[in-house]
Amino acid sequence: MRKGFYLFILLSVFIAGCGVYSFTGAQIEGKSINIHVLENRARNVVPTLSPTLTDKIRSRILSQTGLSPQNNQNTDYDLSGSITGYEVTVAGVQNTQTAVKNRLTITVAISFRNKLNDKTSFDQAFTRFSDFDASQNLQNVQSALIEDIGNQLADDIFNKAFVNW
Repeated sequence: MRKGFYLFILLSVFIAGCGVYSFTGAQIEGKSINIHVLENRARNVVPTLSPTLTDKIRSRILSQTGLSPQNNQNTDYDLSGSITGYEVTVAGVQNTQTAVKNRLTITVAISFRNKLNDKTSFDQAFTRFSDFDASQNLQNVQSALIEDIGNQLADDIFNKAFVNW
C-alpha cells in the first residue's frame, strides 16, 4: 500500500512539474487565446467556407484546452490565417477517359503564436482532401465535404499547436 502511495506522489510531482496536460496529450501553459476569422484568399470562393473552418478550429481548441477566447492582443496564444486553396480535381479515372472520382482539396495557411514559449510558434500550410463520386454535383455534396475536411484540418492545427505532433 505504501509503495502505491509513493508512486502516486512521485507521478503527481513529475506531471505537475512539466506543465498542465489534458487528456488529449495537449500541453497548455496559458489561459487565453485569440482565434481570428480565417480570410478566404482561394481562387474559388465559397461564402460559407471561412466561417465554417474558423468555427471548427475554434471549437476543437476551446473544447480540448479550456482556454478563454478573447478578441484582443493580450492573450497567451494567437491564431490567425487564411484559406489559400479550394480546388476540385479528378482523383480516379475509368478506361483512361472517364472520371469516376473527384477530389475537393482545401489548404489553409496558419500563423500560431505562443507568447509564453516562442519555440512552439509556427507558420505552416495545412492541406486536406475528400473524394466524391464524379456522378455527383459538387453543390450537392459540398457541405458534407467541407464538414469532413474542416474536422481534419482542425485536428491537424490543434495537434501542431498543442500536442506537437
